[in-house]
Amino acid sequence: MSSFLFDIKLKRENKVYYENDMLLGCVQFQCSQETKHEGIMLYLEGIVNLQLSSKTVGLFDAFYNSVKPINLLQNSLELSAPGKLSAGRSEFHFELPLVCKKEPRMLYETYHGVFINVNYQLNCTVKRNFLGKSMTRIQQFCVQYKPVALSEDSLKAVPFSLSPDSLQKNATAKERLSMPRFLITGRLDRSEFCVTTPITGSITVQHTEAAIKSIEMQLVRVETCGCDEGYSKDATEIQTIQIADGNVLPKLELPIYMVLPRLFTCPTLLTKNFKIEFELNLVVVFKEDYTVSENFKIVLKRSVGPFSNKINTAGR
Repeated sequence: MSSFLFDIKLKRENKVYYENDMLLGCVQFQCSQETKHEGIMLYLEGIVNLQLSSKTVGLFDAFYNSVKPINLLQNSLELSAPGKLSAGRSEFHFELPLVCKKEPRMLYETYHGVFINVNYQLNCTVKRNFLGKSMTRIQQFCVQYKPVALSEDSLKAVPFSLSPDSLQKNATAKERLSMPRFLITGRLDRSEFCVTTPITGSITVQHTEAAIKSIEMQLVRVETCGCDEGYSKDATEIQTIQIADGNVLPKLELPIYMVLPRLFTCPTLLTKNFKIEFELNLVVVFKEDYTVSENFKIVLKRSVGPFSNKINTAGR
């Protein structure tokens, strides 16, 4: 069988689609000469892959029933019956609806995590005779939710304060004695953020006995796999930004500005078999390597309208 090249081309260049969209494109073949084949098939797949962390494997039998892959899309189309491809360039056009016809009856956003992955792809297979190996090409694409408007209530600032008094409830007696005296205040501009806009806020060191070495903000994914009978919950770091390096002048307001990485974040998702949530950790490291932190639970959405880019500037 003579050699040939082929590829899957989508009509939409950015490869971003919404639920109920029609997936349009073509499979292009380039053959040096007339080529025989045993059929050309196109498969549409959308799947949620769940994986248990090593610390929970073997603990609960119920896990294994609740972490099976979840099929969101499963469709196939015969592009050509067994026959021949003519020499030169050939194209096979296709139209496939992006509709989830069974539970959960919705398409989740594309997401690449550690223990949870939501992937969508086209798979084109050219079948060959028993002497030749079938050839396959894969084209991935992204599914996003349609943007929705945020309410005014979701734009309320979230104030915070770090001091020995706020941390001592979880500290040992020895830690209380060695803890330096300090007061750090600040705010997040909201508790709900759009995935396409930065997380913003501010932080101010009011006073501190010990010099500060660094102030950092961590974005954390919290992935939960399982059900009521048993579940695995793991928090892993997505990214960290440094807000300050070295000692900070008292009373100086420092801005918080974190851009969310595409694909590694998605709108907060809660289902009966898995959850994708996000948190922020504000970490303050003192010169003696003593560290204090504050945790914030945040909600991510895909929003549109005047509130998706509106930032509270009060006090700046």
